[in-house]
Amino acid sequence: MKNVVLKKLMAAALSAVMMLSVCACSAGSADKGNTYKVAVIKQLDHASLDEIANAITAELDAIAAEKGVKIEYNVYSGQNDQTNLMQLSNQAVGDQVDAIIPIATMAAQVATTAAEDTKTPVVYAAISDPTIAELTGIDYVTGTSDGLNTEFIMDMIFAQNPDITSVGLLYSLSEVNSVTPIAEAKAYLDKKGISYVEATGNTNDEIVAAASSLVASGVQAVFTPTDNVVMAAELAIYETFANAGILHYAGADSFVRNGAFATCGVNYTDLGTRTADIAFQAMTEGMDGLEDYYLMDGGIITVNTDTAAAAGADYSAFAGMGELVEVVTSEE
Repeated sequence: MKNVVLKKLMAAALSAVMMLSVCACSAGSADKGNTYKVAVIKQLDHASLDEIANAITAELDAIAAEKGVKIEYNVYSGQNDQTNLMQLSNQAVGDQVDAIIPIATMAAQVATTAAEDTKTPVVYAAISDPTIAELTGIDYVTGTSDGLNTEFIMDMIFAQNPDITSVGLLYSLSEVNSVTPIAEAKAYLDKKGISYVEATGNTNDEIVAAASSLVASGVQAVFTPTDNVVMAAELAIYETFANAGILHYAGADSFVRNGAFATCGVNYTDLGTRTADIAFQAMTEGMDGLEDYYLMDGGIITVNTDTAAAAGADYSAFAGMGELVEVVTSEE
């Protein structure tokens, strides 16, 4: 991690930060010894990160009520901008919060750098590969991982259609979350002798164009990991794939609720709840005894029945592969 560069950027950050601030003042003693301050910093706004943030704040409220303490929290969005994230993280440290809970990789990396001097506990959420993100072995940092079982999702692709000959790989080059699963997907397909086409983008418009290019290339299915950039664009691309009869397999159920065909992954409400529990432990008991990170269990197969119908897809093969959850497309 380029700590020196990040610190210089932090000092130069002058842009206004777009943020959503929510304050929770749960019943309990108002005395300083029983009051905890938390900054929840989302990398950007989209369904997965919103679901996690909502679960975190709901659990903080529940903990406060149960323990008879006061937990004050603010929820911010960095709008996927590193300068905004730096300013928010510096603000949290300056406000002397008891814990920072960054959601997604860039937010976690920036918060970790901001808290280096003060050792403010950083308890991140939804980091697919904490090791590659350089978030391990740091005594004031821990969190939850939504590490993807790439091989299982690839198995799903071939269970649904054993005759597939070409698979698209749609992801962002700026997403650390995508590095390992894309490499795993390539290795899987190489072993099977199946061709693949890569399409990448770093903005919403670039992802829309990349999706269209995959349709033009003639792929029969598309795989995307837990990629925040693609997730933010899912509502803009799912019909492109479905209308072409191409099934989009993704890394989280939030993609599927926004129109992707299917996934097998973690429940993000559970992940957010677990993250809040770890954060409270870090604030009240210290970081000693906490692991580098906590890998959340997956095993939940989510299928979008609207997309399946539009693409004419049969997903009965998934029934014996795990717990099957059917959803429809949400336009929220």
